[in-house]
Amino acid sequence: MNDRPAMFRAAVATPLSGDRRLRWTKATQRVILVTVIGLAFALAGSAWWLGAKATTVKEELEQAIGLVPQLQSEILDGRSDAAATTAKRLGLHTAAARNATEDPIWTLASAVPLLGDNLSAVAEVARSADDVSVLAVTPLVRVSDSLSWDTLLLGGSRADLNSLREASPSVMSAAHAVRVSAQRLNGIDASLLLPQVSEPLVIAREQLMSVTGALDASAAASQLAPGMLGGEGSRNYLLIIQNNAESRASGGIPGALAVLTFDKGKLALGSQSSAADVGIMSPIVTLDLEQQQIYSGRMGKFMQDVNLTPDFPTAASTAQAMWERKTGQRVDGVISIDPVAMGYILDATGPVEITDSELVALASVGLPTELTGKNVVQTLLSDVYAKINQPALQDVYFAGVAQEIFAALSDSKGNAKGLIHGLTRGTSEGRVLIWSGLPAEQTVLAKYAVSGSVSGPSVAPAQFGVYFNDGTGAKMDYYVKRTVQLIKECAREGYQQTTVRVTSTNVAPADAATSLPAYVTGGGVFGVPAGSVQTNIVAYGPVQANMETAKLDGQRTDFAAHRHANRPVGVLAVKLAPGESKTVEFTFGKIVQHTEPNLVVTPTVQAVKDVILPTQTLACG
Repeated sequence: MNDRPAMFRAAVATPLSGDRRLRWTKATQRVILVTVIGLAFALAGSAWWLGAKATTVKEELEQAIGLVPQLQSEILDGRSDAAATTAKRLGLHTAAARNATEDPIWTLASAVPLLGDNLSAVAEVARSADDVSVLAVTPLVRVSDSLSWDTLLLGGSRADLNSLREASPSVMSAAHAVRVSAQRLNGIDASLLLPQVSEPLVIAREQLMSVTGALDASAAASQLAPGMLGGEGSRNYLLIIQNNAESRASGGIPGALAVLTFDKGKLALGSQSSAADVGIMSPIVTLDLEQQQIYSGRMGKFMQDVNLTPDFPTAASTAQAMWERKTGQRVDGVISIDPVAMGYILDATGPVEITDSELVALASVGLPTELTGKNVVQTLLSDVYAKINQPALQDVYFAGVAQEIFAALSDSKGNAKGLIHGLTRGTSEGRVLIWSGLPAEQTVLAKYAVSGSVSGPSVAPAQFGVYFNDGTGAKMDYYVKRTVQLIKECAREGYQQTTVRVTSTNVAPADAATSLPAYVTGGGVFGVPAGSVQTNIVAYGPVQANMETAKLDGQRTDFAAHRHANRPVGVLAVKLAPGESKTVEFTFGKIVQHTEPNLVVTPTVQAVKDVILPTQTLACG
């Protein structure tokens, strides 16, 4: 018979003596004390361990960040072996940072309220840094060995399209890796974190987002370039030189035209013409009704007016149709560039000597026979009109200069790295625009600013646009200085409200009516006094917003209200006498986007950085 229950009952029922109870209590206290001391040491040790690991993460990531400029320089200089070594060192640092956050104690502590959010955020930053190093940096360094700047030149030796094709998968994979890492960091709620963690997190987000955009564009370029550069058959593009001296929404009035041919990476400049030579379209090229209402049927009637709209896909497809109707040739796409961007090309190619006998004869009246990045803008947008009286000969000179510049480009003259830098700068300023007539290619281009679109994936959620169309019928925009600024006002009824302030000044000489050629001033032919400038200012707000009011020099004024691609559009004409300055303010309300606003403007003779002023935010009580 099992008597353990009885014994147990007896033991419980028997009262302990005072001494035994005391001894038991003291023993228990010693056990508890030892346990507490042990836990305290364990917690202190864990805290010390976490602190040591946090220091490791910080130091390793700082070491990795410090190597980035060196790596960039080595890649740009073509020092592939050095770049590979630096990339390996960078990877060792990011791996060490990541390993430190995968420690068991770190993982357990990540579940602790408040502290855990911060540890998890640090771990995600370390993980993202290591993913970027392994999945993006290393593959890109590897393909950089097969891609030199010189192989990308579109010259007599042909661009190396095979290298582009081979590099494309690595570039696209790297872009994906960086994009995924950026999305992970964007998913962290920084408001829950300590400042010591949230501030570096925000910086890491911004850096990754900027790299994401650049890598996505590079991936798209590596995907599109082989085909668009004639790797799968010859391609023809209509080249439009926009003349900023007479503004149009996308830059300037189309002047010189030419056909660019790409065949297996080699560039050739074909037949040349001018917008005036295309003549009048009758019937006009079909336009969408929204844009025709805003910009009139002139867009479909004259090549000089296809870009009254700021939407380059519309302007380019209209130009393609006009060129085909005039010449019978259907080009594969349209490329636009202005004299400022041509100056960037000349900075890379070096001076271009004018050798054509007809151009030399025209230049004998006082125009330079050697064009550089420093004199080409003034020569083409001002001096040519002062020195050559006949418009037809002005067009000949303009077209001839463009031919000389593109001949230098096709002969692989100059610095390839500088050339790509110049074209990239021109693209970022809206001075280089590309449209493809092939829908699959255009779908990819439409994701980027080079497409010049006013709607679609390339347009930021809270994007504003300010565009200028000449109303003088002359070349006076060379003498207009402008600034554009966004003013974020106080919200009304739960919606954002923003004012776009545009200040324009006519800096032409006081005697411009007589000192400037009639071809430049317009001579009053279109109702604008000689020396004065009239501009139609066009302002676009974000999708779904409303155009509320317009002011001219602080006073409410009437304006033309429209909509284009579900964006509000306001148009107001401003006339300036020499020395006169005026300010127009367009106020947009019912803005549903809560992201930071950004601004796009017509590229003019001025540097874009001098036109766009920093956004002003009003204090709200």
